[in-house]
Amino acid sequence: MAAVTVSPSVVEHSRPRGLLSHSTFIAGRWLRAQLRQPLYIVFTLVQPAIWLLLFGQLFKNLAQLPGFGGGSYISYLTPGIVIMTALMGAGWSGSNFITDIDRGIMDRMLTSPVRRGALMIGQLVSQSAATVVQAVIVVLIGLLAGASYAGGVLGLLVTVLMGVLLGAAFASLSNAVALLARKQESLIAISQFVSLPLTFLSSVMMAPALMPSWLASVSKFNPVDWAVVASREALSASPDWSVVLTRGGLLLAFALVIGWLSTRAFAAYQRSA
Repeated sequence: MAAVTVSPSVVEHSRPRGLLSHSTFIAGRWLRAQLRQPLYIVFTLVQPAIWLLLFGQLFKNLAQLPGFGGGSYISYLTPGIVIMTALMGAGWSGSNFITDIDRGIMDRMLTSPVRRGALMIGQLVSQSAATVVQAVIVVLIGLLAGASYAGGVLGLLVTVLMGVLLGAAFASLSNAVALLARKQESLIAISQFVSLPLTFLSSVMMAPALMPSWLASVSKFNPVDWAVVASREALSASPDWSVVLTRGGLLLAFALVIGWLSTRAFAAYQRSA
């Protein structure tokens, strides 16, 4: 993500009042940065696109195994890659905060009357916009590769929403880690330590019926799996909306709790500055 500089005078004189207007101001700042660096989003799609096309072909016969439910593997895999992309992209969110810290912008923001929650919310809005763009592109790649979904547009919208909720939760966590660790290397290490196990402890690539029993049990408590299950259910021919709402509700609650806890990291950052 491109570095964004903000002079103290801009913060003071352009600063609106209230959480909503503050959040809009901060979101605009990061959205403008994204527009100046569109290749950032493109590059973050390279690995998911490779996984989608490579694993879609490599494991396509898995869909014929008993317990998988039939259909094409690419149709099964695409929603999982959408969620995985949201998770991986969110893990890098904190790098924006580290750039601000290194340039002294974060200190100036925190000494201004801008609300702390707005600093988090505004950045999450920007991250969510990137997640939506990435999700749409991954879905289009999946459709071109042969995926099909009886759930139609509504199911695809639910899939994007699940990606946004999951991305918001882990972007909040990434931002908190950035405020506490203040080092890019630490952020990358922690992000990989969290995101990779959560991905493989979910049904992103494998049907729960074919998992070891212990792994299937663990996945039920995994936010990544909540997002994947809700997405696939919404995309099915006869969705069980109670499953979608239950998993989506858990994911929303998880995102709100993590967001609230992560906002408190600003205070810890100021105490240790």
